[in-house]
Amino acid sequence: MENGAPAWKFRGKEGLSAASAITVRGILFELMANLNADDGRTMVPLGHGDPSSFPCFRTAPAAEDAVVDAVRSGKFNCYGPTVGILPARRAIADYLSCDLPYKLSPDDVNLTLGCTQAIEAILTVLACPGANILLPRPGFPYYDARAKHSHLEIRYFDLLPDKGWEVDLKGVEDLADESTVAMVIINPGNPCGSVYSYQHLKKVAETARKLGIMVIADEVYGHLAFGDTPFVPMGVFGSIAPVLTLGSISKRWIVPGWRLGWLVTNDPNGFLKDTGVLKSLKGFLDISSDPPTFIQAAVPHILEKTNDDFFSKIICILREAADICYEKIQEIPCITCPKKPQGGMFVMVKLNLSLLEGIKDDQEFCLKLAKEESVIVLPGIAVGMKNWLRITFAIDISSLEDGLERIKAFYGRHAKK
Repeated sequence: MENGAPAWKFRGKEGLSAASAITVRGILFELMANLNADDGRTMVPLGHGDPSSFPCFRTAPAAEDAVVDAVRSGKFNCYGPTVGILPARRAIADYLSCDLPYKLSPDDVNLTLGCTQAIEAILTVLACPGANILLPRPGFPYYDARAKHSHLEIRYFDLLPDKGWEVDLKGVEDLADESTVAMVIINPGNPCGSVYSYQHLKKVAETARKLGIMVIADEVYGHLAFGDTPFVPMGVFGSIAPVLTLGSISKRWIVPGWRLGWLVTNDPNGFLKDTGVLKSLKGFLDISSDPPTFIQAAVPHILEKTNDDFFSKIICILREAADICYEKIQEIPCITCPKKPQGGMFVMVKLNLSLLEGIKDDQEFCLKLAKEESVIVLPGIAVGMKNWLRITFAIDISSLEDGLERIKAFYGRHAKK
């Protein structure tokens, strides 16, 4: 005891602040803090995937009505089952089964607080002593943060920009060993804007089977495909290797704040049950929070009643925005886009530092861009690709064009003479 103060025995857990710093939110917060308060222009948010604040991306009226009806019914102010209420799980099973060669049951569906809790659940379950997991590079950094928090070893396989960001399957095989438990794929791709073909996904499943691992298929951007390659869910190949599908209503319905996601087993052979994975998942969910019950209650109406015109409109907006983004990038010498985005809400571009004066890396580029132009772009280091940038095109067209023109002006000021 010093100066009369007790010798307190509690301490904060080391590592939590470091884990949060590598999330998209953590990095965007740092960039936002670097904005120039004296710049009277509106900030252009090209760094995150939440277009919900733009009127052109407002969610479907059927979705809004479903939530209002659920609240006003007075029937869903209660706690729900930890895996989710049965009508919602049944509706999601039916929704996903439309694209599969077999039928899912409600028991295959677990509801989660957005896709992030689904990630937390499966990585916690798989984090046995000595286990490792294969993550894509570039990828979504929340997987890295959660794996590190759970002491699950990470090994990174590359996505190949010159092949439309396909998985380097030879690299996957070289990385795996007897302690590898799973590989993660994100399709449609965050951060690459890629959409994998049926043939490539089948090869992914065959590789997983050969290695004796499961595939964690992050399909939070499912169906947001607007190029030549249609979206194919990984669950199609569940009979080859067990697949855990992670998804949500966040992106397709443009409601990330509603926090309704799912973790679904595509495993007609029952391997996940036999190995105890399903029992462990249930155990995790029993000690976790679950999505608001009234949002769960709205799910059947949201899935069944949303008009196809709404989905078509969103796809058209994203396609036009992706085209404009790709074309405008060609006008900025210091960034190069290896592949026009085919889906999702992002594109990866390579930064050519040799054309810039006084900028040493992607982080410095983004910090200076925020301060000088009030444009927020995510540095590639955040998603595992140093000296690349992730740009979102899921904003209104005028803001997108304005933001890219500001990046062009920024290059003009910092170009080597």
